[in-house]
Amino acid sequence: MTAIDEPPPERGTDHAWDGLRELDRAIAENRLTAYRWKKAWADPLSRAMIMVVLLLLAFFAVYVVIDELVIRG
Repeated sequence: MTAIDEPPPERGTDHAWDGLRELDRAIAENRLTAYRWKKAWADPLSRAMIMVVLLLLAFFAVYVVIDELVIRG
């Protein structure tokens, strides 16, 4: 039986390891990137940083389009 075929470990009453169990399952199922994005989006500070970076990229794209098409036409 491979690691993928094994059933997930039983959840006990110990909630201290729940996050690590979820991370372990994410790695086992090769969904670590989705796990990281969900965790980052759940954190208000990380969410703000993601939105700022995306907004800056959008402004840069608009600047490049305006500079290349309109100004240098």
